[in-house]
Amino acid sequence: MKGVDTIARVRREFHQRKRSIKQIARELHISRNTVRKILRSDATAFSYERERQPLPKIGPWKGELDRMLFANEGKAARERLTLIRIYEELQGLGFAGGYDAVRRYARSWDRERGAMTAEAFVPLVFAPGEAYQFDWSHEVVLINNVTVTVKIAHVRLCHSRMFFLRAYPRETQEMVFDAHDRAFAFFRGTCQRGIYDNMKTAVDTVFVGKDRGYNRRFLQMCSHYLIDPTACTPAAGWEKGQVENQVGLVRERFFTPRLRVKSYGELNDFLMDRCVAYARAHKHPELADRTIWEVFEDERPRLVPLRGTFDSFHATTASVSRTCLVRFDNNKYSVDSRAVGRPVEICAYADRIVIKQDGAVIAEHARSFGRNETVYNPWHYVPVLARKPGALRNGAPFKDWVMPAAMERVRRKLKGSDGDRQMVQILTAVMDDGVTAVDAACAEALAEGVYSADVILNILARSRDPAPAATIMTPEALRLTHMPQADCHRYDSLRRTANGASRTVRPDGGVEALRHEERLR
Repeated sequence: MKGVDTIARVRREFHQRKRSIKQIARELHISRNTVRKILRSDATAFSYERERQPLPKIGPWKGELDRMLFANEGKAARERLTLIRIYEELQGLGFAGGYDAVRRYARSWDRERGAMTAEAFVPLVFAPGEAYQFDWSHEVVLINNVTVTVKIAHVRLCHSRMFFLRAYPRETQEMVFDAHDRAFAFFRGTCQRGIYDNMKTAVDTVFVGKDRGYNRRFLQMCSHYLIDPTACTPAAGWEKGQVENQVGLVRERFFTPRLRVKSYGELNDFLMDRCVAYARAHKHPELADRTIWEVFEDERPRLVPLRGTFDSFHATTASVSRTCLVRFDNNKYSVDSRAVGRPVEICAYADRIVIKQDGAVIAEHARSFGRNETVYNPWHYVPVLARKPGALRNGAPFKDWVMPAAMERVRRKLKGSDGDRQMVQILTAVMDDGVTAVDAACAEALAEGVYSADVILNILARSRDPAPAATIMTPEALRLTHMPQADCHRYDSLRRTANGASRTVRPDGGVEALRHEERLR
């Protein structure tokens, strides 16, 4: 078939220069039928497509080659065979044709597969405050020089495209709740509808169509924030395509090259700063004259106002072992020794564990995300020490126990065979008087140069029941109602008697006279 330059020349010779078909065919060395075809079709280019490819060599092997191509397509990218390898395997089965036939057939097979699997989508539009999308992604970072796979919670507002990221060590329900709490606090509101996939922390049962059986605690969270949850069709990620595309964007821009941080707190601070910086610097995909942050600022007043923070815990029950421990998430946590023998309720938050019994909090610990770890609170075992004081020396909960300063000094001074028993008496007093009062009593005893348990307990007893204050004032019952009058008459008479006496006065006569007078009185 002639090229476009020959076709253009034929058209110019005929329409502009008015040359005949015979003259054009003779000058350009092409047949008259070709010239007529160009002029009648009024086309500027021709292409030839074979209507039927007989495939004489590959025809009998078509089924086997289809099977090999289909199996190859289902493998991971790094495990797929090249066409040369497929051709060699086909040769090993007895194929006598050439590689070019296999290559042409594989190309047509790919083209037909693409036409069969290609899907079309309808662009979606959301009103301000109408909906948000939620999803998880897994990223690899270095935390304290240790390679860790962290779980990133993605929350994206569908109208403004503003997004929020938060890193967690798990994808559990309490992490989902915490991510929503922090995202809504950042947005200063929430949306009317939340779009999710069928994650187990939210959906218990998938029914026909869009009907879902949601988790009870998840429904409580949605009710608190006035959200109408919507679950996507299984394996239909395009129904929340914004947040699905966001996963790749965040991985490329925020986690490449691999991040190095010291803690989850530092990582989350970094992600927050990058979210704001990205929104301020990039244009909105539909409103090209405005940034994402500007559209987000306009959307904020239309968000559903917050009604306080949801109590974002995941609750489960557990039994207390005789060593005052409960097990949760492959770790053990201590509880008050008085809770042994009765079930407890564990309220797991994203960062802490709260343990309740009969509605009262009996223990609270920072959450551990390792495996087979035991988290102790030594004060939980003090009631046991009252019965077993010898456990203070080698008990696992008391290893590396850091007490308040004054109590720690007393413990070091009491270190010895009988010192443990005295220290247990001091520790037992904490249950009645509190740590602050006992530490103050220890400090007072040390200031006086003593540190025995009896002295410290005596100080505590005096602080509980102080004695009445001493006073030098005369009680009201003993006060005089009439003031006495001074009478010096008798003294004057004694003086006259002593001065006017006719008897011999001895050296001590005056004294004797006074004594005689005193006896008479």
